[in-house]
Amino acid sequence: MDKKGKIYVGLTALVIILLVGAEYSKPEEINWFPSYTKHHKIPFGTYVFHDQLERIIGNENLKEVDRPPYEYLKNNTIKGTYFFSNSAINFDEAELHSLLEWTAKGNTLVVASSQFGENILDTLGLDQNVISNFKNIENTFQLHLNNKKLYKNTDAFIFDKANFIHYFSKIDCLQTQVIASVNNANDNPTINNPKYPNTIKQSFGEGTIILSLFPQAFTNYFILKSPNQYFTAGIMSYLDTTEPLYYDNYYKSGKKVNTSPMHVFLNNDHLKWAYYLMLIGVLFYVIFEGKRKQRAIPVVEPLRNQTVDFTRTIANMYYENGKNHDIATHKIQHLLEYIRTHLHLDTNTINETFITNLAARSNNTIQDTQALFNTIETIANQEKTSVELLQKLNTSIELFKSNNEWKIKT
Repeated sequence: MDKKGKIYVGLTALVIILLVGAEYSKPEEINWFPSYTKHHKIPFGTYVFHDQLERIIGNENLKEVDRPPYEYLKNNTIKGTYFFSNSAINFDEAELHSLLEWTAKGNTLVVASSQFGENILDTLGLDQNVISNFKNIENTFQLHLNNKKLYKNTDAFIFDKANFIHYFSKIDCLQTQVIASVNNANDNPTINNPKYPNTIKQSFGEGTIILSLFPQAFTNYFILKSPNQYFTAGIMSYLDTTEPLYYDNYYKSGKKVNTSPMHVFLNNDHLKWAYYLMLIGVLFYVIFEGKRKQRAIPVVEPLRNQTVDFTRTIANMYYENGKNHDIATHKIQHLLEYIRTHLHLDTNTINETFITNLAARSNNTIQDTQALFNTIETIANQEKTSVELLQKLNTSIELFKSNNEWKIKT
């Protein structure tokens, strides 16, 4: 390397060191991401809440669930309380049915979320809306426990970090108990200040469902601002702490998902910027040092793929020799291999269940799928295959695959 190149490298290294030092010395900004995960100590993590659960319930009764509830309930026989908290939770139909069926057997389902899916609202006869904060400039809300015996020292608990808060605008008063309510803190005190239900309790079969539109009650920020911890404790007082509590870690906005070996660098702002600046420095070095030294790279034509031509030649030999039955047999074998590889179905047993599953997965009708396998059965039971039957088989297979390919693209 000549003298000028060494100067460029030295200047680049100096700039990188200065930028990394400036970035490292900068005070770290508060992360307001709504994580709701047990290991996060950021304001909207749930480290404190989970730590208190371990202390009150005990490690033997606190069960961590890292899988979807449908899968967990299907593979485990459990009894107790299933606890969910996240900024948004939307169970699909099968999952909700599984949870409600489990609850009806005498268990407790607790779901705290700012937004619920339409399916759970419709099932329980509920509706939700947003509290108007037109006069609430500071977005400060007051939370109230409806059972005053739970905490007598104050009537309201303050929360000042919400752009909006939902409430239940429609409930069944005969079957629903309002546990907690909310209202704007900055409403005119001379006017009636309405309270809106945002945490409710319902009986469901032999069990109980508790729904809260204020999941922030379980976050570090809310609990650590005294006396808000008593509001959270008031909500949890409706649970039986002698029974196991299954703590959901699957429906979490901030759950760990490591998709890259570089996650250690990219999850740390200082290391991430050092990594990016290093790449920029390498790029400058390549531009200035490789500019006059790199030679022209000759174009090498890639080898031609002869597989398709070979396949066509063999196929023409079979066809010209009138070996229709052999061609049909090969086509059937390739079709069955296609079904096993792409649609993940076992082809050893061809029955009504297999036809139904295959039609559903391949975007074909049951009638077309049955007709295709009727043709296959006809060919398998013959020693010779006519040209017409071979053409019919080929057309049916091409139509079957085209419908499946269209489904994959859409």
